[in-house]
Amino acid sequence: MVSSAKQQHNNILLAILGFVAVVIIVALIGFFTLGRDPEVMQGQVEVSEYRVSSKVPGRILEIRVKEGDYVKAGDTLVILDAPEVRAKMEQARGAEEAASALELKARNGARNEQIQGAYQVYQQAKAGLEIAEKSYKRIQRLFDEGVMSAQKRDEVFAQYKAMEAQCKAAKSQYDMAVNGARQEDKLAAQAQVNRAKGAVNEVTSYIHETVQVAQMEGEVSTVYPKVGELVGTGSPIMTISMLDDMWGTFNVREDQLGGMNVGTEFTAFVPAFNKDIRMKVYYMKDQGSYAVWKATKANGQYDLKTFEVKARPVNKVEGLRPGMSLVVK
Repeated sequence: MVSSAKQQHNNILLAILGFVAVVIIVALIGFFTLGRDPEVMQGQVEVSEYRVSSKVPGRILEIRVKEGDYVKAGDTLVILDAPEVRAKMEQARGAEEAASALELKARNGARNEQIQGAYQVYQQAKAGLEIAEKSYKRIQRLFDEGVMSAQKRDEVFAQYKAMEAQCKAAKSQYDMAVNGARQEDKLAAQAQVNRAKGAVNEVTSYIHETVQVAQMEGEVSTVYPKVGELVGTGSPIMTISMLDDMWGTFNVREDQLGGMNVGTEFTAFVPAFNKDIRMKVYYMKDQGSYAVWKATKANGQYDLKTFEVKARPVNKVEGLRPGMSLVVK
């Protein structure tokens, strides 16, 4: 009976040991299988974009493209109506015409009629001077002979000098008419013309802004306003995606970088195509303390920062679109 109890005790001990062994084996299997799943980094495809906007405010008159259209550089996208700009152009052209007329007047000088009139006035002054000079000489001889008073001689001399000054003034007016405007006046008139032309060129550039054309080829991804709506200066009208410039962006914790550097190539899985593509890293930068990070100081280790990693496909992938997911194990 003692032997039977001892045998039963051994059986219970073997059962416990077997149970413990099974638990240990299951734990080891779980550790080496479930605990060793690879880390997964998920990113997405991004594309370079530029926004179409105008320097002048206006009303949308016509939109010649729609979302999804592929445009080339120089294609007309939007036409704006800006009556204020047209009014400014009329003002600028009027100012240019006025400045050109003044410059032409300064360059050509006085008219022939003005020159002829100044010449006649000069000739009249010369004739008066000759008569005044003869009268003065005659009175001077009479004064020398003692038959003319000094008072009369002084009056005639004053008239002679007045006519002499008048003749000089008429001569200067005639010379001015012949020579035309001063060089400084001509330069000032030319400067006014250049200023007016600059204003016309400025308004012309604003008029060109009423017709928006594509600067680079790409796909119209978003059109913001509708026909008839007002848009302000610099307001975005549409966004164009340059599909030839695509890359993938990943947020990678630094313990998952695995020695990744600029120039490193890796394989990424594209769920949309159910295939792998090769990508090459061209940009890495930490996202700063404000970004997502993992605190490990609680267990005596260190904080882990997150890096933004950008990579381009090594080979062109047909059908790759912005927003598609990229998975890296």
